[in-house]
Amino acid sequence: MNIKIYITSFAAVGLLLISCSRDSGPVSPPTSSPTNSINDFVWKAMNSWYYWQPNVPRLADSFKNSAEYLPYINSKTPDGLFYNLLYDYGNTDRFSWIENNNTVVQASRTAEVKKITGFDYAVYPKDNSNTSAVALVNYVVPGSPAANAGIKRGDIITKVNGTPLTLSNYSQFSQDQFTVTRAATAVMTATALVTTDRVENISIFKANIDENPVAFYKKYTYGGKNIGYLVYNGFKSDYNDELNSAFAAMKADGITELILDLRYNGGGSLETATALAQMINGNFTGQPYAYLDFNAKHNSEDGLDYLSNTVKTYNVVNGYPEPTGQQSVNSLNVSKITVLVSFQTASASELTITCLNKYVPVTTIGNETYGKFVGSITLYDSPASDYTSYTTRNTAHNWKLQPISFSYFNKDKDANPSGGILPTYLISPYQAINNIKEFGNVSDPELKKALQLISGQPISKTAENLPIYNNKNIRFQPINEGSGLVIEDFNSFSKNRK
Repeated sequence: MNIKIYITSFAAVGLLLISCSRDSGPVSPPTSSPTNSINDFVWKAMNSWYYWQPNVPRLADSFKNSAEYLPYINSKTPDGLFYNLLYDYGNTDRFSWIENNNTVVQASRTAEVKKITGFDYAVYPKDNSNTSAVALVNYVVPGSPAANAGIKRGDIITKVNGTPLTLSNYSQFSQDQFTVTRAATAVMTATALVTTDRVENISIFKANIDENPVAFYKKYTYGGKNIGYLVYNGFKSDYNDELNSAFAAMKADGITELILDLRYNGGGSLETATALAQMINGNFTGQPYAYLDFNAKHNSEDGLDYLSNTVKTYNVVNGYPEPTGQQSVNSLNVSKITVLVSFQTASASELTITCLNKYVPVTTIGNETYGKFVGSITLYDSPASDYTSYTTRNTAHNWKLQPISFSYFNKDKDANPSGGILPTYLISPYQAINNIKEFGNVSDPELKKALQLISGQPISKTAENLPIYNNKNIRFQPINEGSGLVIEDFNSFSKNRK
């Protein structure tokens, strides 16, 4: 069986601080009329693999043989049927999605080539009216349109398409082309964020970008300790070798303390996440790491993933990852780790925190994480494989499904938090305003706190004059649909955890 497993990162609604990652947007409905065979595939695949299948009456086995079945599936488009079958969509299930993907990616290191502007941002209300807002640039992808336009980490955007930014119009950042205006000054008072604008109107557009998730590394020496700071923005398996090389560099630099920045990391490969744990500390080879729990129809797939001293490398052929070899994992063997987290820290990043903490003490600094402890597998129109085979799929159409199909836990199956993971040290997200510069600058509040805790030395002082907002009202924009916990070689994975 050949299954790709994802943990996608969609955000909750109804909150005030909006985090946007890599210019994601909603799936557009198809313009074609519904097709019997496609809808039959959608229903059957969901009936087999959907995690909440027992909770959806129209996904019951008996419904397939009822008089309602054909009129029901024929009355909807494929995506309309899919979303109609989801359990408590928007609440319990905020994460499942469907795609009609006609894109063919040539053989290259491009598992997630996407049409993006290249800047990651979060949107902050300027006051308690929750109307006017600013967008803080979290980071910029090198060589992207945003980078070429001069956008930098820490920039504060006040206007989009010439109009002051609000919690209603920030979605214009997902357009193929738009303009932005940045703040000349930003002053925090006790009740509001007051900005003045630059005289500018910067045009930004989307382009196909292959983002290297191994974004930044720097060595610090404080208190006689060699401290490594690694920014990692996505668990992309086609960059396993770059991640492994980063740990080789840290070993060469004599790093004894590690700060791992996962603030903007919305998910990725389970295999990569497991390899990352081995890179952090290689003393637990062969030990269980994460546990996956599928629905009752697939209890045989339940089981553990184990730590390994090797990691596979990949290229992507026609949009599908294919193994090219394997490498020995470079293990840093640190005895503890500090992880920077935010409301964008999701899925494989959260798995890293909860599962690694069973072996190596994990200190977290920042904000409550996203809170996504379920995952999905990619389903194709390949009934002979129970809809899991890409190679034997029906090539007459390009529909594929990404329904939630399992929950994941640490090796001891401890209950996951009801929300996100609460940080060991909470940092107000508003401290980022005026304080984040390029990666590695110690004015960054979370990085500074980590360096202080590790070294026992004061690094610098940050102003604490922040407006008091109700953090429970924070809300998020959906994170990139392509983000997810991916298993490229399911047969190997299945054997190792049974």
